[in-house]
Formats: sequence, C-alpha cells, structure tokens
Amino acid sequence: MSPVVGVGPHPRPWPDDPRLDAELLADGDRRNVLDRYRYWTVDAIVADLDTRRHAFHVAIENWEHDFNIGTVVRNANAFLAAAVHIIGPHRWDRRGAMSTHRYLHLVHHVDIDAFAAWASDNDTAIVAIDNVDGSVPIESEPLPERCVLLLGQEGPGLSAAALAAADTICAITQYGSTRSLNAGVASGIAMYAWASQHAEPRPGDT
Repeated sequence: MSPVVGVGPHPRPWPDDPRLDAELLADGDRRNVLDRYRYWTVDAIVADLDTRRHAFHVAIENWEHDFNIGTVVRNANAFLAAAVHIIGPHRWDRRGAMSTHRYLHLVHHVDIDAFAAWASDNDTAIVAIDNVDGSVPIESEPLPERCVLLLGQEGPGLSAAALAAADTICAITQYGSTRSLNAGVASGIAMYAWASQHAEPRPGDT
C-alpha cells in the first residue's frame, strides 16, 4: 500500500495566518508540496517562490501539441525556473504537469520571432538544446546565469528558425544507440546542468 501523502485536517484552533487556506485546514492538504507549504494557498506559495526564483527560463516549441510539455513544466517547477515559455499554440495537456503549472509563470509566444524579441528585450540569452551539427556538450559548456533553455518537440527537435535564433546550441552527450532523448527527460538534464553551475544548495526542504 502506498503511503498517504500530506496531512489531514489541522487541529483547532487554527493558526492566524493569512497565507493559509481555510478549506485545506478543514479537509487536509494532500498536495505534492513541501511540508513548509502545507495548508498554504496557491497564491501564497507562488508569492514565496517569487522571492527566490532562479534567473533561467525554459521554453518549448509546441507546433505538434507535444505531450512532453507537462513533464517540462513539472521539471521547471522542481528547479524553480523564472518562467516557462510555450511557443506556438497555447493548448497542451496539463495532466502531465501534476498541477505544478499552478506554481509557475507561463508565457505564450505566437512564434519564434516573438519569442526571440522577448529574449532580446529582456537581455536573456537563448540556449538551444538539440543534438545537431555544431552543438557543444552541455555538461562542459559554461551556461549564462540569465538565459532561457529552449527545447524542441519529441521527434523533429527544434525548428530551423529556433536554432537560428539561439545564441548557443548545446547537446546532451549520450552513450547508447538511440539518437535522441525524450524531450521531458532532456529538459530535466538541461535544468540540472544550469543548477549545477549557478544554484545554491537548499538544505532542509522536504
């Protein structure tokens, strides 16, 4: 039997804290959040995360409604990205995100030109993640602290326009027979590569 996640109803009297949600206090909090956020409202959690978000963003092209977007979003939450950018159609399957999109800032761009304009206006380097000719290994490449990690779709990878807009193109070194990694997996590796260079350890969070 799987262990029960979270906590049950809070004993009364309830704490006098505006960050807490009355419904969660009454019914219990079974969400997949850190213990320090138990019973907090979503808005309160987002506000707290906003005080310490990292300088990197994540972007993914969405021309084919890639089912991996939910995993990318979930990874972006885990690594505390500044925001997730979706390029192309707005629709995507949120079930894979396991509700983590509620704690992130989502930005939509109609096409690569609009996305590249945002990056230029915000002085944010575009680091494309794709194993194409001319790419450099991400595990040995110094990544800009302020950047956006741009990922392609499962199968076709990044479009030619996306690669042309990138300041740097990085590949994840592989050692087996397959040509490419799942886009959701690749996003987690890329974010970890950034975090290993720039993020401070956060001991004590559970």
